[in-house]
Amino acid sequence: MFSQISLLDEMCMGKFTVEHLTTLQTVTKALRDEQFRFNVERGVLERLFAVLVRLYDEFRGLDEGRSVSLRLQLTAECFRAHRNACVQCSHNQCLLRDQGCIQVSLGILGTLLKITTGDPDNLFDAIRCGIQFLGNIAVGNHLCKADIWGHAFPHMFLDLLELCDEKATAYACMVLHTCLDEDKTEQLWTEPQHLKVALKIMELCRTEPDIDWPFLIATQHFFRSSELTKRIYAEMNDQERLTLLELILAQLGEGKEEDCLIPPRTAQILASYFQNSCKSVLSLSSASSANDQKALAVVRLLDILCEMTSKTNFRTLQDHPDLLQSTVELLKEVHLLGKASKNVFSAAQDFSLTEPGGAASHPAVSFKAHLIRLIGNLCHGHMANKDQIRELDGIALILDCCSIDSNNPFISQWAVFAIRNILEHNLENQKLVQGLKRQGVADDSMLREMGFRVEQRDGSLLLRPLKKEEWHGDN
Repeated sequence: MFSQISLLDEMCMGKFTVEHLTTLQTVTKALRDEQFRFNVERGVLERLFAVLVRLYDEFRGLDEGRSVSLRLQLTAECFRAHRNACVQCSHNQCLLRDQGCIQVSLGILGTLLKITTGDPDNLFDAIRCGIQFLGNIAVGNHLCKADIWGHAFPHMFLDLLELCDEKATAYACMVLHTCLDEDKTEQLWTEPQHLKVALKIMELCRTEPDIDWPFLIATQHFFRSSELTKRIYAEMNDQERLTLLELILAQLGEGKEEDCLIPPRTAQILASYFQNSCKSVLSLSSASSANDQKALAVVRLLDILCEMTSKTNFRTLQDHPDLLQSTVELLKEVHLLGKASKNVFSAAQDFSLTEPGGAASHPAVSFKAHLIRLIGNLCHGHMANKDQIRELDGIALILDCCSIDSNNPFISQWAVFAIRNILEHNLENQKLVQGLKRQGVADDSMLREMGFRVEQRDGSLLLRPLKKEEWHGDN
């Protein structure tokens, strides 16, 4: 131990040498051992920090063009030693924090980011090790997290996240994830410069799919804040919004319903976005618009609303102003558009086009079925919506969509589901169905699946409940 202290003392005087690199590597290796780490003398950490301070001074006084290779290697190794000293050791974390190690480390990183000469491998090695140290000193230590946040947010975080080095970017995301909590997450939308950090994380979700940390930040922190989600969405272009919506949809499909972190307010915001932009999906009827990003965002918003309205957490969507009306009106336009000419919204019976690139891969496939699913969800157990769907002439519209359709797999099943929810405990809707005029010979198998049968009497069609022995709706 004494020899290590004396060797580190030597590094604080005179010129740096390759032997000093060996000294630091010895300390780094020793600090990997848990017993040594937990019992290391205060003097070792103090000398180690003194070396870091000297390296910082050297970089700040460095002349343009002067060789930095050895200094970069020494800096990387010194950061490694500090990093190892902090592993699951709050005592060492606090000791280094009290010495000012966080501020000095951030200062060195800021200086390293400005270096344009030397071996880039050595440069990025030092940067990576510095970021890793910040991650280790922050883990489980609220004081260190607060210090890092106070000195690095937002500008240093932005600089580190912009690095053209996948590992360094991943480590920077790791530090951000470690520091974030509910209060810090809310800070992300308070100023434009703060919001840039959140937008950069969402960009990394799209451009660096192999890095897990951006996804964890988005799903575990960003999505907890409705206001942050709203601000991020507003600043994004349509392609970027698709990434955000895909993540929300994936989050809804994971774990138990009670574990969902997305607040109901976010559901209301997304419902409003759907209402405001839903007509853009009509452009998909043109083959040349299959990649219309705005329309694709509407498709994904509908998928999300279908998932949300199937969960009790988001039951308030049933009362969202005009959501049911907007959905029914869009279904009418899509249905009429499909009848007016042959397009992706037209009913088809060709189930052979399921290979990649075929009709089944078009983004609008199942859109009409999902509109009906959303209507069914919004009407489930909600008498006001059941009445409204009748007033909007939505019942006949849904029944007219019951044909088998390869462009909308399972549309018949979703229509059955929706009609059953609409008729349940609503006599007016049942009377309306009973009063529908007969249009030739029809198959009543779908009505039977809902628990009803059609009888013809005196030229009229009557809707009757199935007898117990006839029922085959729910098995």
